[in-house]
Parts: sequence; C-alpha cells; structure tokens
Amino acid sequence: MQRFRYHLALAVSLVVLPAMAVHPVPVSLMKVSLAPRRAAAPYQVGMASWYGAWFQGKETTSGEPFNMDALTAAHRELPLGTRVRVTNLLNQRSVVLRINDRGPVPTSRCLDVSLAAARALGFVGAGLAPVRIDIVPAAPVPAAPLPQLAER
Repeated sequence: MQRFRYHLALAVSLVVLPAMAVHPVPVSLMKVSLAPRRAAAPYQVGMASWYGAWFQGKETTSGEPFNMDALTAAHRELPLGTRVRVTNLLNQRSVVLRINDRGPVPTSRCLDVSLAAARALGFVGAGLAPVRIDIVPAAPVPAAPLPQLAER
C-alpha cells in the first residue's frame, strides 16, 4: 500500500504540478471537500404500477388523451404538469415523467405510470415496483427582451 501511495504521489507531481505552473489554479478552486454529499430527501417513496392499452386514447384529468407510449404518470396530489424523476428501487433505473392524470385508485400505491415509463423503469412483467419520486425543478423562463424604442 505504501508503494502505491508513493507512485501515486509521484504521478501527481509529474502531471499536475507542471500543468499548474502553466495554468495556475486559484486557491479557492483547489479546496475540495472529501465529506460525502447527502442526497436530497425524496418527495415520496412507495409502490408504483403501470397502465396501458385499456386506457389508450381515454381522456386524462389534464384533458389530453392518454398515450401509453408517452412518459407520463398519475399521482393523487402533485399539480398536473409537474415533472418528477422516478427511480425503481430494485434496479436503480430512473426516468423523468410528467404528471398528467390523477390516481392510482388503490391506496397502497403512490403512482401509476404509462407503459413506456414502466418499460424504461424495467417492471412491466412484475406490474408493481417500489419507487422513489423526486420533483424536478422547473427550468427558469428567460425574460422577454425589451422592445427597442425608436430614436427621435
């Protein structure tokens, strides 16, 4: 182990130090925290199910027709249009979905996802999966440019 550390220090001194002489790095950028980052608390953790062909084309709560090939989901409380990152806790696959419907009907579940979302999350065959739901912050809307005033 000591030999490894020696070789690592030698490699760093041969590669990093000459590069720093050419492009000095401000001291403020050299500070690196080795403390592990804490993940943000999830909005919700629970069971998800999926719905597909039987609902295809039927009107959702948002007024749009259900599309089983779109990345959408139904949630009881989140505002319609909210984007959420859903992570399957069994295989760590995740996908960003848009809430466009209300549900699920069974109270033991927290989310109904479309068939496309279930495929992306890898639980079509099982029908149910434990998931973590995180809200995706909305992208800031750029300010409209000010109209140009005609010169007199």
